[in-house]
This record gives sequence, structure tokens and C-alpha cells, in this order.
Amino acid sequence: MLSLEALSVRYGKHIALDNVHLRVDPGETVVILGANGAGKSSLLKAISGLVTPEPGARIALDGHELAGVPPHRIPDEGIALVPEGRGIFTALTVDENLALGAYSKRARAGEARQREFIFDLFPRLAERRKQIAGTMSGGEQQMVAIARALMSNPRLLMLDEPSLGLAPVVVGELFDALGRIGASGVALLLVEQNVTISLQLAARGYLLEVGRVVGEGSAVELKEDPAVRRAFLGLNA
Repeated sequence: MLSLEALSVRYGKHIALDNVHLRVDPGETVVILGANGAGKSSLLKAISGLVTPEPGARIALDGHELAGVPPHRIPDEGIALVPEGRGIFTALTVDENLALGAYSKRARAGEARQREFIFDLFPRLAERRKQIAGTMSGGEQQMVAIARALMSNPRLLMLDEPSLGLAPVVVGELFDALGRIGASGVALLLVEQNVTISLQLAARGYLLEVGRVVGEGSAVELKEDPAVRRAFLGLNA
């Protein structure tokens, strides 16, 4: 479904991504592993149109080229991003955040159905739909961020560090919800520092180091990869 070829991103003289190749199949959950500064967020931003890749890059969804599509048009292509830091509208209510998430053309016909799915997924949001989002806990705000992205009716949902700063019990709830989202047929591309829980959720993954893909495989293979075991799981090879 999603295919990246020869993707490179620069910020001035700094090379954030260098000739990255990656794919996500329909309905598949894929995790991107890597230390801080490896280029994980730049990867999601390039797919979302938020940064411009170097010439020669190919970003395609079902063969349709996305490089050059402006960021505000990407949701209409069927891709939604939950950014690091959530990026919700803190002065607006839960309902208002969800309404803004349904702004794209592809979302409008199924808005009521998506809202019903979201409130079944996150009952707490149904209870607090009139609450100002900025007054909610960190975990609840992350639920709002995911829910707002889902309102665009995406085929591919990308998440940048969804568990960052959250208590373990909340992380468990969020990843249970992500599992249900994946089971509904939505593909997930996940950047996550919590390697253990992300490899439980994902079918496959990629390992990034200083902007380059240095490993890829199934979740089981990555769990056994010596580099992953040393760097992220605290285990000896």
C-alpha cells in the first residue's frame, strides 16, 4: 500500500534520512525503531508532506505519488498523523477536536460511523465530549489526538511516540486500542521508544540508525536481533 524508495531528507547540511526504502502493506502494523536522532520523526513528516524530501525520492500510496502533495491534502489521500506532543487544540472541546478531524472530503460521508467507533474505542471521550481538551490528563489528550486522526477515515494511521510521558497502565490501554484499530483494517506505522510493547503489536519493523535503515524483519526476528536486544531491550546478544 505505502511504498518509500530512495527517501532522503536534509536540514541544511544535516542528513536526517539517507536513501530509505520502506513499505507498509494493507492493514499491516509496522514499527520504526531507532535511537533519538535516528530520523524516525523526519520519516513520518516526509510522508505527511511536512518536510520536503531530496529529489529522486518516491513516496507512493497504491502507486499514487505523494511527494509534492501539500500537507493539508494528505488526509484526503487516506493518511493521518498523530504527531509527537499530540498537537490537539487545547482550547477546544473533545467534540470540536473530532469535528476538525473530519474536515477532509473523504471523512464527511462516514463521520457519524467514525465517531461511533471512536466512542466505543475510548468510552472516556464519550463521557467527556464537552470538556475542554486542555483540561484533560496526558493520557486522555493522547486519546483525543488518536481520535481526531481517526475522524479523517484513514487507511494508514501514523503515530509518533504515542506512549511518551504516559503511565504504564495508560500505555497498556492505548496499545489495546491500537490493536483494535489495526483489527478494523487500518494500517499502522508506529514510531515508538517502548520497543517491547510495540513489537508485541507490530507484524514487521525497521531499525533506523543515523538516517539509514540498518535492519528489517518480522517482529519476532527483530526481538532476536543482537542490535535491538542490546540497544533497546537491555539484553545481551
